[in-house]
Amino acid sequence: MSDVSGVSGVSGHGEVPLIGGGVNHVVRAGATVRRPTGPWTPAVHALLGHLAARGFTGAPAGHGIDNRGREVLDFVPGEVPGDPPPSYVRTDETLGAVARLLRAYHDATEGFPLAAATTWYFPPRDPAEVICHGDVAPYNCVFRDGRPVALIDFDTAHPGPRLWDVAYAAYRFVPLSDPRHEGAGPVGEQARRLRLFADAYGLAAHDRPALPATAADRLEHLVRHMHERAAAGDRAFAGHIARGDDVLYGVDREHVLRHRARFAEALTGSPPGIDEREE
Repeated sequence: MSDVSGVSGVSGHGEVPLIGGGVNHVVRAGATVRRPTGPWTPAVHALLGHLAARGFTGAPAGHGIDNRGREVLDFVPGEVPGDPPPSYVRTDETLGAVARLLRAYHDATEGFPLAAATTWYFPPRDPAEVICHGDVAPYNCVFRDGRPVALIDFDTAHPGPRLWDVAYAAYRFVPLSDPRHEGAGPVGEQARRLRLFADAYGLAAHDRPALPATAADRLEHLVRHMHERAAAGDRAFAGHIARGDDVLYGVDREHVLRHRARFAEALTGSPPGIDEREE
């Protein structure tokens, strides 16, 4: 769902198109970003207002709708990685920092009045522990000096369990991809980095064994959503399917399921270098 991965050209009225994931047409206008709205936009703006009130600075503020019917958000200065992402996105330091940013975001969503927002892009999932971002990935993260500072593109936000968001973010940032895919490390390295991510987030012990299967479920959900949107006439998602994104996600899902026992062991066992008898 990414919208921003760079800047190209200047359109009329001082607007600068922001080029990214190819789902929405997004522009920068001065210190703001203008994006298409949807039925979920009031819920997203209520969420952003809640985050600001809680003092969370890792998200843009919302400023209503402009005279062309577009939502108005703060422009968050920094770099949004393209594909393939730069090397700093794959460091252990970034992995831990993203996990901590996600935890801070989730914690800030607690107490959000669900009655104030009834329409979300994705249906709420039980248990509604937090408001999931729904698409935490390098293309929806703003970096400064190689450090993640903010999440963007909250269109897919929806109430749900922490694990639903954590599992998908881990898939994207570890990444939990088939080693034949570009940028994916060997299984042992993926297991190590998955543990690092879970520890940095502070993932509860009772959630850890279920993380691999949840990541696989999230990929199945993604592929199903892509096909539903393409069947409904969405040209962007049809284009993603045409280039084989759904096949890639399916291969990655099988990879996660094939190695889920090893991933679960890494998540639940003693940290590397620590003897269980000393815990």
